[in-house]
Amino acid sequence: MGNFAANEGLSIFVILVWLGINAFLFVHFYMAFLTPKWFYTRVLLGQALSWARAPAACLNFNCMLILLPVCRNLLSFLRGTIQCCSRTAARQLDRNLTFHKLVAYMIAFHTAVHIVAHLFNFEFFMNAQLDQNQTIQFVLSQIGTNDNASFLNPIRSNETSQTIVMFTTVAGLTGVVITLALILIITSSTEVIRRSYFEVFWFTHHLFVIFFIGLVFHGFQRIVRGQTNQSLETNDPENCSEHFQDWGRNGSGCAVPEFAGNPPMTWKWVVGPMFLYVCERLVRLYRSHQKVVITKVVMHPSRTLELQMKRKGFKMEVGQYVFLQCPAVSRLEWHPFTLTSAPEEDHFSAHIRIVGDWTEELYKACGGDRPEQQQAWTLPKIAVDGPFGTASEDVFRYEVVMLVGAGIGVTPFASILKSVWYKRIQNQQDTYTKKIYFYWLCPETEAFEWFADLLQSLEKQMNERDMGDFLSYNIYLTRWKEQEAAHFRVHHEAENDPITGLKQKTLYGKPNWDNEFSTIATTHPRTKVGVFLCGPPQLGKSLEKQCLSHSEADVKFIFNKENF
Repeated sequence: MGNFAANEGLSIFVILVWLGINAFLFVHFYMAFLTPKWFYTRVLLGQALSWARAPAACLNFNCMLILLPVCRNLLSFLRGTIQCCSRTAARQLDRNLTFHKLVAYMIAFHTAVHIVAHLFNFEFFMNAQLDQNQTIQFVLSQIGTNDNASFLNPIRSNETSQTIVMFTTVAGLTGVVITLALILIITSSTEVIRRSYFEVFWFTHHLFVIFFIGLVFHGFQRIVRGQTNQSLETNDPENCSEHFQDWGRNGSGCAVPEFAGNPPMTWKWVVGPMFLYVCERLVRLYRSHQKVVITKVVMHPSRTLELQMKRKGFKMEVGQYVFLQCPAVSRLEWHPFTLTSAPEEDHFSAHIRIVGDWTEELYKACGGDRPEQQQAWTLPKIAVDGPFGTASEDVFRYEVVMLVGAGIGVTPFASILKSVWYKRIQNQQDTYTKKIYFYWLCPETEAFEWFADLLQSLEKQMNERDMGDFLSYNIYLTRWKEQEAAHFRVHHEAENDPITGLKQKTLYGKPNWDNEFSTIATTHPRTKVGVFLCGPPQLGKSLEKQCLSHSEADVKFIFNKENF
């Protein structure tokens, strides 16, 4: 239970506070529209009034939050500031995209409730205007015909329709635009679209600009109206609602009620985050114009492109990532890549797997499809935004560390292992970390090629300095072909592994995580073990479960996951 609190306690607390604020706002504003001020509005609309306004308040709150988790520079600044005080609090910032998605789901939910309630409201407004039986609903609809400043029913004629009103009012038109933008943003954010058609996801996500503009102007016309405070003194709904035929007559004691809409409030909620996001984009724009020099391009056999770059003033920590833009490919698109270089190196590098249109075009622009070596002046210009912090920055804060990488997800650990090499071997610099367990799960042999070179170098250097116990690594091949299996059997007795060239032999299948965690817990009593994953969500769930189940009073496994 203690480890669950260490891993998830603060996250759950944040989510509960967020849900609590949503619940409070919903109930508070639902009840606020049951007061006498809104009595006559409820005569026309019934409970649909509260059901429209309560989610609107929650929308304001969540639209205030939605931009903050994607202000990368702000999060990096906060992470660096908080880290010195609380590592647990800093780790919560690594879940920024998870929170961004949760807020988006909440916005979608409240938008749906808001729209349905207003569809009923438009119907009720229209019915009141069409009612010719001199009911209170009809009388209320006629108020303000000659003086629009005090009207209650925004549908001013019985010769129109709800559709016409929807497209001729500011609230109706902006509501349609906001809803369409939201639908496109959410549907293009699904896993399938993001993985297969990243450009579609990227471009449609920028409809958020239209979404926020529409949101700010949505309430400017003030079409949902309540009785003015002054009017409440001359027309008390509790006493006057039954004598609506006598309103305004001498001796009736009930003046014709006057109505006014609340001033628009949404802009007050979102102006702060919008300002922060504009500052974020200006910082990115400034960085995009800083000169970046590609010092080396390496084409790895497994269709992995390595770019080594330099930029004045660039400083990084292990496991951080950058966003790259190549104007020759696209002037608008920025893509995240983990840095594979160490802070101690005089350059920074990224390994880019060629899997989509953008990476394919970058591969060609760097001469990947041409046999001859490219001259430096022929290489494309690159813009770099970052670096940005991740959970892997904390790796040297643990005495014992488990690194788990799946496929290309091994990239942040390249930076970590290189840094270990510089700290422990080249500079003989002592670190707090005393033991690293490294696990790499690969679906095919080609994926081993570029990273195996780094491991071979590390293995050789550590063995020469009698430091082999510092790093334990296990490489797993999760899929293989029959002819490959026969080849591996023949060469299994060789000194070096036939796939990686390492002395440590490649294992086949998937790790038995239960055994691995049990062994580490037994070997390292009274320690906190940092578990770092860069891989698929399914593996993350499995490892998180193991962290919880194997943590005891004297051994705690703290789970950290990479994400973009």
